[in-house]
Amino acid sequence: MEKYLAVKKRFEEQEDRENAVKMSRYMRELFPFYGLPTPKRRALYRDFLRQEKKAGRIDWTFLDQCYADGHREFQYLAGDYLRTMQDLLTYEDIPKIRTYIKAKQWWDTIDLFDQVVGLIGLQDSRVDDLMLEWSLDEDFWLRRIAIDHQLGRKEKTNTELLEKILVNNLGSREFFINKAIGWSLRDYSKTDPEWVRDFIRTYGEKMDKLSVREGSKYL
Repeated sequence: MEKYLAVKKRFEEQEDRENAVKMSRYMRELFPFYGLPTPKRRALYRDFLRQEKKAGRIDWTFLDQCYADGHREFQYLAGDYLRTMQDLLTYEDIPKIRTYIKAKQWWDTIDLFDQVVGLIGLQDSRVDDLMLEWSLDEDFWLRRIAIDHQLGRKEKTNTELLEKILVNNLGSREFFINKAIGWSLRDYSKTDPEWVRDFIRTYGEKMDKLSVREGSKYL
């Protein structure tokens, strides 16, 4: 509790109520904010994350406290914490991470977790099967993570896995799924544009126009 209260005090001291209203409005009034822009927010806990990394142990109790707090900045802190401690994360930690993914869901935190889970997957192939499972989940936010968990992998992208996950989600009417499909294709097109062209040629009739437009951006 001491760590959480120390960070909370810093957030409260730097609260910008006018900006908090704007940030909450941008997120459709789903969450309250302290009104801290990303650079300022991260500066407030940079030293804390450095100390945690030196300690070499993930404090799940602290992360639970971050997720229990109503202010959105604490969920951003949880994501930054996990990225800082990425080298310590293993496949066995994913069920715990999933509890955060399932809580207070919106695209901003979901897009932090796809990086966290994706980097675990680079070290443990069991994540491949798990992402296939998530790609069929009734929770479209889990499906979004499965779709985008390989973002930034470049030549390390498992294209067979990517194709299966994308095909599992074709025909969706969910904006956040169709956007994610487009992003994954657009990102990989920087590495292998011909693979992306072939994918769109093969499945284009089943793809939402948004996915095709986003995926074709750099072709």
